[in-house]
Amino acid sequence: KDPDEINRIRKMGVITTNVVGKVADFLSNQRVENHTLIGENNLPITIGLVKSKINFWLAEAGAENPDQTIFAIGRDAGIPHSQGNDSDVIQLGKTIVFDIFPCENGGGYYYDFTRTWCVGYAPDDVQKLYDQVRSVYDTVVSELTENTPFKQYQLRTCELFEAMGHPTVLSNTSTLEGYVHSLGHGLGLHVHEMPFSRLSDPENYLLKGSVFTIEPGLYYPDRGMGVRLEDTYYVSGSGTIEKMVDFPMDLIIPIKQ
Repeated sequence: KDPDEINRIRKMGVITTNVVGKVADFLSNQRVENHTLIGENNLPITIGLVKSKINFWLAEAGAENPDQTIFAIGRDAGIPHSQGNDSDVIQLGKTIVFDIFPCENGGGYYYDFTRTWCVGYAPDDVQKLYDQVRSVYDTVVSELTENTPFKQYQLRTCELFEAMGHPTVLSNTSTLEGYVHSLGHGLGLHVHEMPFSRLSDPENYLLKGSVFTIEPGLYYPDRGMGVRLEDTYYVSGSGTIEKMVDFPMDLIIPIKQ
């Protein structure tokens, strides 16, 4: 990507994270009954309601959401590509995987971003899973270098998670628990493009101008939880690895009321 393309993707990143911040504020300002968020109409806050607000706020900012948004809670959070069930209600202490990948209005450059939240509090087992994903995220990001095969970091991610006792696609390509996908992908006019981090893609290097995601995660649907963290990075003209847009990585969304 050239500097103009980088700036357009970064602008989408600012729009995206501003919307994510609005979602966090919205959730924080609801009241709670029986561990469930309740809105002004005295009805439970649902996944579908949150998604409608996401789409409104994106459109208001001049972006569109052609591939929709992953906003999945509980068991669905443990299934990486589940977009979430619109009728599910937001309950305290359950993991929410929020993966948002909008693009410029009318088509154009995408951004890709994920956070995992628990509203109110995080159970101990969720906190442990989150801390492990965050540790792997931080380690891999600290090791990123220009002109390196992207698949090297997929291998590194698998090794780190396996050392923690989790199954991964390195030892079992069909696993549905643990680390079940690749570390990241390129981003631009398509939400998924080169470079890819899959172990089967040996010629995909992190070259100057590369824009790519880093998104480790752990998934345990039978335990009703999943965690993924994702940011978009690029290789600058000087060869440094830089994050497009910064945003807090807090697990817990506090209730203000």
